[in-house]
Amino acid sequence: MSWIPFKIGQPKKQIVSKTVERDFEREYEKLQKLEDQTKKLHKDMKKSTEADLAMSKAAVKISADLLSNPLCEQDQAFLESMNSLDTAMKLMDSFNQEKVNQIQKTVIDPLKKYSGVFPSLNMAVKRREQALQDYKRLQSKVEKYEEKEKTGPVMVKLHQAREELRPVKEDFEVKNKQLLDEMPKFYQSRIDYFQPSFEALIRAQVVYFTEMYKIFSDLTDQIDQAGLTDEQREKETEAKLSELRALSIVADD
Repeated sequence: MSWIPFKIGQPKKQIVSKTVERDFEREYEKLQKLEDQTKKLHKDMKKSTEADLAMSKAAVKISADLLSNPLCEQDQAFLESMNSLDTAMKLMDSFNQEKVNQIQKTVIDPLKKYSGVFPSLNMAVKRREQALQDYKRLQSKVEKYEEKEKTGPVMVKLHQAREELRPVKEDFEVKNKQLLDEMPKFYQSRIDYFQPSFEALIRAQVVYFTEMYKIFSDLTDQIDQAGLTDEQREKETEAKLSELRALSIVADD
């Protein structure tokens, strides 16, 4: 959202006080920042859910690839572990999809709808600005005739200019008052609007990670028969790797 006032000659009479203009600019700037933040949040939330889905789909593919490993045909224990992993990954993907769907409905869609309100607000500001420029132009016209010698023709034109000015002035004052009254209300409404969405986001994450804890706890119980620590597993892996390196076919020349 951007606001670039038209540039025209200024009337001598100050038709909008500096205080009112400062108030208007302050409130409008807050809404400009709110629009930018809303768009950025919407974009980031979409990226986040897309990354979540890509992660769980990749995990499912990895487990499927491991199941197709020839070793599964030769080692029953390895096959059972890979089946357990594959089941866990598919469950994770299913819960992840549910979480993403929930976030889409309760967070992403409301953000998009909220962003859709700003073009109308932007148009209202442009209409107010156009009304202000019309007001200034006609006020300058009235002042021009007021400064001339008060002849019959000049007085007629002055009367016509004042009559032309009156509805334009009223139109601007209505638009200006409406925006000054409603822009702060719109800004404050963001809290009531977004709070349910962010609460829903937290609930979706809590449900998902609670299920993940259960799934991976069960998986650990199924495949961690030896009960080794991570440090012990690392040492065991290094020992196996050393044995492989000792083979003549992989020895350095």
